[in-house]
Amino acid sequence: ITIDGKPYQLGPGGYAFLPPGCRWILRNTGTAPARFHWIRKRYEAVDGIDAPAAFVANEHDLPVNWMPGTGERWGTTRFVEPTDLRHDMHVNIVTLEPGAVIPFEETHVMEHGLYVLEGKAVYRLNRDWVEVEAGDFMWLRAFCPQACYAGPGRFRYLLYKDVNRHMKLVV
Repeated sequence: ITIDGKPYQLGPGGYAFLPPGCRWILRNTGTAPARFHWIRKRYEAVDGIDAPAAFVANEHDLPVNWMPGTGERWGTTRFVEPTDLRHDMHVNIVTLEPGAVIPFEETHVMEHGLYVLEGKAVYRLNRDWVEVEAGDFMWLRAFCPQACYAGPGRFRYLLYKDVNRHMKLVV
């Protein structure tokens, strides 16, 4: 990817954030087809907070932030720090080691998407337990109760969610 004239190499685990107004070009220089997830949304500006700059990262260079009390069995790899209010969305990778669980039903105030990168699990969506595996996509409405039991192998998914902005109220 070239961002504002500067080239970067993206490979497996790569991530690029492109803010509004930046110029970019994406080109596959290899012989094999390139695969990627494009999460596109209109940036929600806030008076007094600058838009974030473009950046490129790779999950392999970032730590897994393990949830306390899980014995390093359930964690999140974050491309953006949660305290960075310039960002109006987060894309994270959630990892559950074999047999790990999200032991409680949780809900979020925003819609969010999950794309399964690796493994199998049983995922609670509303009142139903649904089997999911690599390649599956889930779009969860706001306040959808959810929980998870990871399968026999490592279970990982890409998580997109809106953050740091109030939901728009429409009359």
